[in-house]
Amino acid sequence: MHSFRYIQNRLHCESTDLESLAQKHGTPLYVYSKETITSHFTRLDGALNEVDHLICYAVKANSNLAVLHTIAKLGGGFDIVSGGELFRVLKAGGSASKCTFAGVGKTRGEIEFALHEGIYSFNAESESELRHLNQIAGDLGKKAPVALRVNPNVDAGTHAKITTGKKENKFGVEFERVIDAYAAVAQDCPHLEIRGVQMHIGSQLTSIDPFVQAVQKVAPLVEQLKEKHQLQFFSIGGGIGIVYRESLDSGDPSWWGDKPESDRPLTIGAYASALVPLLAPLKLRILLEPGRFMVGNAGALLTKVLHLKQGGAKKFVIVDAGMNDLIRPTLYEGWHQIAPLNKPATNTLEKVDVVGPICETGDFLAQDRELPPVHEGDTLAVLSAGAYGFTMASNYNTRPMPAEILVDGTKAHVVRERQTLDDLIRGEHIPSD
Repeated sequence: MHSFRYIQNRLHCESTDLESLAQKHGTPLYVYSKETITSHFTRLDGALNEVDHLICYAVKANSNLAVLHTIAKLGGGFDIVSGGELFRVLKAGGSASKCTFAGVGKTRGEIEFALHEGIYSFNAESESELRHLNQIAGDLGKKAPVALRVNPNVDAGTHAKITTGKKENKFGVEFERVIDAYAAVAQDCPHLEIRGVQMHIGSQLTSIDPFVQAVQKVAPLVEQLKEKHQLQFFSIGGGIGIVYRESLDSGDPSWWGDKPESDRPLTIGAYASALVPLLAPLKLRILLEPGRFMVGNAGALLTKVLHLKQGGAKKFVIVDAGMNDLIRPTLYEGWHQIAPLNKPATNTLEKVDVVGPICETGDFLAQDRELPPVHEGDTLAVLSAGAYGFTMASNYNTRPMPAEILVDGTKAHVVRERQTLDDLIRGEHIPSD
């Protein structure tokens, strides 16, 4: 699932020693494996060979130019949710003709930019947005390619903050309204070109059942719309979950941490075997929008132990990475495997909270986690941090953003420099008296 493993008792990303990267570039430090990204893309791509398809990587998961360039070179498309993400895709060598533009609040400037660049499709989230797109395209003398996002009211069975396919979520048009909405486009929106249908029910799904339920519900609707509107594609969204705890060598030491009950693998084979038979009869291009699956296990956040503190109720491991660097544990109760860069010689465990330097009680990377003894000056790897890590990071507490490294075998490329203190105030001005 990923390319992080112990080699001679030192944790490596591919063939690169992580301790050497921490010493050279400092911490906190994001490290990504090109091998893992490539493997995940090619495995998913190959599993869908029986249907015409395009993998549109969800840029919001990790938008580093080097990551986007890697996926573009593999032939991937992109799922974007802002004009800024489209700008990044283009700078990384991607093409707007392989981009779908999602999101409930696209601005006029973003829409104009996407139309000028030749976007493959806008995934419209409301009937109001369709009218908005029609007006802007007309003003520019263009036709805007569109797909309507269907809200199938299917419970993804995942965290409430990453569920998107239920009626109470802000995304998409209610299932019962979709046919009328497409009819209105055909009749009243001469500057729109209907290209497809889109859906997405949520993120980090570890069971195939919600995917099957959603496709089974929406596929007959797609068949109806295909006959009336000459559809080109059906996008089934993303959401394939990843495993947040994996073996780092041939053994399986208990100190890697207890596996969360919800953390169960959904294999690519099981995913394709269940969905391809449902999708092939549609004879449409199938779009997928994986994000976390592509890059989640490909990244680690390296952080140094600053202090050990024995409180009255808990022992704290205080590290130099905080919630501003990786907010998933605080925001989503996200569980990340934490491993020392130097493999412990003992199986002795102690229960600790791994916390950061941010002035917030909610600043933690792990709570009540059983880890082997660590010491001040040790470096830890917070694994499976390649998705929604750096992209959700901030300068809270006026802290510079970490550097990012892309590893390719024995080569380690700096793909984003660490912010300086001057970078933090660039663009700010004190008014003259």
